[in-house]
Amino acid sequence: MKLRFCFILLFFIPGITFAQSHQQFKTDSVFVLVKKFFNTKQADSIYTLTGANFRHAVSAGQFRSLSEQQLFPLNAIKGSSVISFVNNKVSTYKLVFQSVTLQLLMSLDASNKIELFLFQPYKDITADKTVQMPTSNKLLTAADKQVDEIARPYIQKANTVGLSIGIFKDGQISVYNYGETARGNNQLPTANTLFEIGSITKTFTATLLAYYVNEGKVKLTDPITKYLPDSVKTNTALNAVTLQTLSNHTSGLARIPENLQFDSTSAANPYKSYNKPLLYSYLKTCKLNSKPGEQYAYSNLGVGLLGTILSQISGKTFDQMVQEVICAPLGMKNTVQHLSALQMPHFTKVYSQYGDATVAWDFDALAACGALHSTINDLLIYAKANMTNGTDKLSKAFELTHQLTYSKDAKIALGWHIILVDGVDYIFHNGGTYGSSSFLAFNADKKLAVVVLSNAAESTDAVGTGIIKKLQAENK
Repeated sequence: MKLRFCFILLFFIPGITFAQSHQQFKTDSVFVLVKKFFNTKQADSIYTLTGANFRHAVSAGQFRSLSEQQLFPLNAIKGSSVISFVNNKVSTYKLVFQSVTLQLLMSLDASNKIELFLFQPYKDITADKTVQMPTSNKLLTAADKQVDEIARPYIQKANTVGLSIGIFKDGQISVYNYGETARGNNQLPTANTLFEIGSITKTFTATLLAYYVNEGKVKLTDPITKYLPDSVKTNTALNAVTLQTLSNHTSGLARIPENLQFDSTSAANPYKSYNKPLLYSYLKTCKLNSKPGEQYAYSNLGVGLLGTILSQISGKTFDQMVQEVICAPLGMKNTVQHLSALQMPHFTKVYSQYGDATVAWDFDALAACGALHSTINDLLIYAKANMTNGTDKLSKAFELTHQLTYSKDAKIALGWHIILVDGVDYIFHNGGTYGSSSFLAFNADKKLAVVVLSNAAESTDAVGTGIIKKLQAENK
């Protein structure tokens, strides 16, 4: 029987750090018990914390045997800390033993029982590269040097590989590329290199919603039950959830559905097999975490569901809607969900938060929350279009997405977030997959937009905001 599912030190799940959540608190609480039972060598007590999926893969006897033979000889856990919490599901803990340091990946099922329990070698990503990575930045102007001052520390990190930066300022475009499209290939990214853009996809979904609202096909106040199968409508908890609350993350829905699997076969590409039957099955019995419209809680599930509803209304796939409504009118030829054979050679390899090669994500029912690929050139076109007043249908849709819809503990428009950078509001979204990171922010009054794309999971937020601060300071 294969036991990589529980703790053979071979399987790798890359991750992204997210803020503390109620689910992370639950996971941490179970970990406290795991640590207690581990240090007292009580394998059976740890096993009582596991759920049905884990027990189906590993029997109590096998768990006891493996614990006694492979784990308990490490002696007590002397120190522990949280490294990351991925997709509100998988927590990674650094474990310090007397003679070795490991990391434990652990997740809970819907009953708050252990589903994933995986030990790996600990990977330290604090060191920087010793060789300076190449760049297209000629360092000729003050702006060039300011960009390099922010970008260089990022690209020199041990866990990063390639970085592309696009700036639209006062009507002029500047593009800076650093590193490689794949580790060791000595090929700089270009303005037409394709990256995963992750959750920046959500702003495209919001634009589709706004477009259909302006066309009279839907209303922001429409309850989602209007568009759900009869079998799902029986869940009265969904009655107050509207299309707007799906887009601005106030629906009360969980960050991700609990029946999205994080086992050893799906964890690296978790959204690939999540289809409409699974989505509707979850919605039939799900409970909301808050009253719709009252509390901000970021939800991939909510925006993914919004895309599914819009597809039903339009009779088109998410990718088709994006192409017809947004990309074709703007001439964005490299913003797609599914890469063509001609586009594939221009798509970067992707790397985890530890700098290891990983797989790009695929999406099914939840495509609208993060499935798109794009380039610096295309996203600069997109940002410029968002900043330009117009009377055409797409411009009016962009205008609607910028209107504030929630401002209690965060400022949210329709899909877009509003962030403050040195006292100035920027319309913003970022993105992160297991192997990519992205950033897009703009302010029409400042005539400034910044796009940052990376083929590593290391966040690009500090790069994007750092460049904005530098460029803003120029104008003071």
